[in-house]
Amino acid sequence: MAAEKMRVEEEINATSASSLHQPLDETALIQELVAQFLAHDGYVETARAFGDEVRAESRALQNGQDSRFKDLGAEEDLDAVNRQRIRAAILDGEVDKALKHTNAYYSQVLQDKPQIYFRLRCRKFIEMIRRCSELHTSSSEKRGISMNGHSSDIYDDVFEHDMELDDQVNSSDDWDQMETEEADISMKYQNLLQETLEYGQELQLEFREDGRREVKKALEETFSLLAYEDPKTSVVAHLLEPSGRVPVAEELNSAILVSLGKSSSAAIERLYQQTETLIHDISEDGGAGAFINVRSDFLT
Repeated sequence: MAAEKMRVEEEINATSASSLHQPLDETALIQELVAQFLAHDGYVETARAFGDEVRAESRALQNGQDSRFKDLGAEEDLDAVNRQRIRAAILDGEVDKALKHTNAYYSQVLQDKPQIYFRLRCRKFIEMIRRCSELHTSSSEKRGISMNGHSSDIYDDVFEHDMELDDQVNSSDDWDQMETEEADISMKYQNLLQETLEYGQELQLEFREDGRREVKKALEETFSLLAYEDPKTSVVAHLLEPSGRVPVAEELNSAILVSLGKSSSAAIERLYQQTETLIHDISEDGGAGAFINVRSDFLT
């Protein structure tokens, strides 16, 4: 079986891709796919640097001749920058900033795609709860440090009679500073908690008449975070993970691309999906595809 798998892999490696997208050869095709992926996801500076490197390498190998590598146009460049700003804002948990940029540059997208608008609104609520949880944890840690420090001072007063006066003053100053920091964090927590609850009420009012099953389920799951004093340790803690921002960012980016008349997915992503489908088809009834796993054999 291992020998058959090796034979199939050798056959794949020996197959030329030069005829897939003429006049590009295999290397140039791969470079185009990478560049298009970077531009598609809005990594403008990286795409530009990659293009410069490809052209420099091409000139070195072809006696000063430029490659056919295509630059982003001015309009594409601007769109890519705007999309990257929106994407970066979501990945940083700054949903309000993402909404502001989207409405400024692509105002029609959220009107045409209400499900994305809903997901952004829910994500903002999750991010607010996440910050509340972080402040609550920080406040608890400060309180624990303060109590430990206070106990230590009492111990020193009883058993360390030779303590210098200036040390006592410094200890008192430290204690006062910790109390002040704890009060500040506690105040920020209370204010943010109030804002979060008010926002949650707005969210519920806005979508309570929405009959879609997925909307009701998402609201129930999102609001369940409020049932726990520390949602980070609850059964719905996965909702607070930063990784949850990624699908929201990708869905909005795809919707913006479609609104611009472009594909919602990068060419290399479509190529991967088509390859997976083809492998699945030719693996039926024990065909050669049964020996190949695209992800584990070629992507890891």
